[in-house]
Amino acid sequence: MRSSGPRRVVIAGGGAAGFFAAIACAEADPSAIVTLYEATAHPLVKVRVSGGGRCNVTHARFEPAELVRGYPRGARELLGPLHRFGPRETVAWFSARGVELKTEGDGRMFPTTDDSATVVDCLWSRAQSAGVRLMLKCGIRSIACRTGLSTGSERSAQPEFTVDLTSGDQVKADRILLATGGTKGSAGLGLAAVLGHAVVPPVPSLFTFHVDDARLRGLEGLSVPWVTAAVTGTTLKEAGPILVTHWGLSGPAILKLSSWGARKLHETDYHFSILVNWAGGRSSGDVENALRAERSSHPRRKVATSNPFGVPARLWTRLIMAAGVEAEAIWTSVSNDALRALAAQTAAGEFAVAGKSMNKEEFVTCGGVSLREVDFATMESRLHAGLHFAGEILDIDGITGGFNFQAAWTTGWHAGRAMAGMPV
Repeated sequence: MRSSGPRRVVIAGGGAAGFFAAIACAEADPSAIVTLYEATAHPLVKVRVSGGGRCNVTHARFEPAELVRGYPRGARELLGPLHRFGPRETVAWFSARGVELKTEGDGRMFPTTDDSATVVDCLWSRAQSAGVRLMLKCGIRSIACRTGLSTGSERSAQPEFTVDLTSGDQVKADRILLATGGTKGSAGLGLAAVLGHAVVPPVPSLFTFHVDDARLRGLEGLSVPWVTAAVTGTTLKEAGPILVTHWGLSGPAILKLSSWGARKLHETDYHFSILVNWAGGRSSGDVENALRAERSSHPRRKVATSNPFGVPARLWTRLIMAAGVEAEAIWTSVSNDALRALAAQTAAGEFAVAGKSMNKEEFVTCGGVSLREVDFATMESRLHAGLHFAGEILDIDGITGGFNFQAAWTTGWHAGRAMAGMPV
């Protein structure tokens, strides 16, 4: 067992969780030697690119019981930690360090500057002022864990780790945090597995749908404020804005659907069908009745310029044509069969999905270190004292809207404080 001296803390991963944990640890124990290793030359990349370069820091669901509804995986485990450090504490933390946040209509929270550099600069400067040692272009190759023995056969309370770096150097540590993300090639997942942790295979959980359909071609950039979308043959159903892209469909409704259905959709090799209700979730019967009322009230009006659902005109024309109605038709010429076909296109238009794309530069996965093997009061491994986890390396993921960053701040804060020896 090593002699007494400053606490030696090694953090693997220079993302949101790693930086936040390093700052929390160094601020809680200024005497600790906290070293953060980032394998690339570019730390905090996801913070910089998220939210279209604005950084969606968190979500304005301040009650933990409400917030955890945004986590397809990890909701139960995060509930306790969020009571201690949730969105309210996150807003206060950044405010105290000069970064004010604002809430948008859908609950997403961004820096008032609308610039992710504000958040990046804050984290970077706070880490440096707290004395965190930042080692870039240097990752962790392997970790050996040794728990020293005292007299007899009793285990020592002080573990010690030997860490081999990709630079060829070797360092000792009393506490290690793995916060390397949850992608399939994450070095941290490999290290966790070697140390005996079960790893749930990562698969994408935040992605857009590839759809090649005549109803959507040429409508790139068109958005509908509120739709419902459901995966046929499943119980998966989500609501929210939808966006037509060059590749198919995106927007919050689709991204939430991809999050909740991550594993099920992976099993289909991303070939499935969805039903889109363009009328904001109204039932097929209500849609048909509304169309009948429109035909009765405005028999001489063109169908293309008269719809009671607020569907964008270009999309509405496509739905009309898909129902077999001429683009220039007037309501009095629409038969009952054609009206029912138009109601079906509006309330339950079926689209074939054949593939996926990531949501811009934001890559989120489900999967990672099994949550059963982590103490969520301290984010410490239940298998190895002194080994901690934070962020997307865990089998935790949230829907779009700031939930994933909040999980990073929450788990990073708890891990950092625990590594500093602070009580739970």
